[in-house]
Amino acid sequence: MTHPDVPSLDLPADLLVAEENMLQSSLAAIGSGDGQRWAASLRFEGLRLLPVAVRLARGLIDAGQDLLMVWPDAGAAALARRDAEDLKDVILDFNQLKRSEGDSPDTRLFLAVNPSPADYEEFQALCENHAGAVLMLNGRLEDAAVGIGSVARERRKGFVASWQQAYWLQPLEGGALMRCFPDDWHLYRLDPDGYRQLEVLPERPDPDITAALLAGEDPDSIKQQLSGVDRFLDGLRN
Repeated sequence: MTHPDVPSLDLPADLLVAEENMLQSSLAAIGSGDGQRWAASLRFEGLRLLPVAVRLARGLIDAGQDLLMVWPDAGAAALARRDAEDLKDVILDFNQLKRSEGDSPDTRLFLAVNPSPADYEEFQALCENHAGAVLMLNGRLEDAAVGIGSVARERRKGFVASWQQAYWLQPLEGGALMRCFPDDWHLYRLDPDGYRQLEVLPERPDPDITAALLAGEDPDSIKQQLSGVDRFLDGLRN
């Protein structure tokens, strides 16, 4: 919940400001020593991710990171090399990266761009074989098709749970949600005069809690209802 001693954090005014915030949050997270797997996400509909990824890679390199930009498929990697010739020597797809793995540990920062549930097992193997940090840009590891059952539960307890969010910016209906490492999660409500910080939360709220907060409802009663539903579903699955 909101704490009076927590200062308000302004939403970025445009995409380039959001990208700079994402860069600084990612650098802070990677340098914190708190973990090796970090995610950064700009959840905008219709976002052209390639130029965002290229600018992020350049920013990380300028900040002193020894970086390899990794794309799930060969076509996306080829487009990135075409659009960013200055980075062509550090752009690989998953298969190229797998073939290039040697005996010595690779401690470079992997910037993994947009892995999807279809890439789950391959991406997990690459991450587990990597000695350095991984920054996942706009990745999505969970698949709605396996959202219920033992496979989904094992994934959430294992590889999915190993990721921490360095940056998150998501427009919502009537609001927005943002996290800039090392700050907590900030929820904003869209009022007639603009966005106003509504809540500061230690963890990312799920969609139902978010909707309840934006609607001015009591999130604790919503949590109790949802936990009852979860227990019922778990009973059906077991």
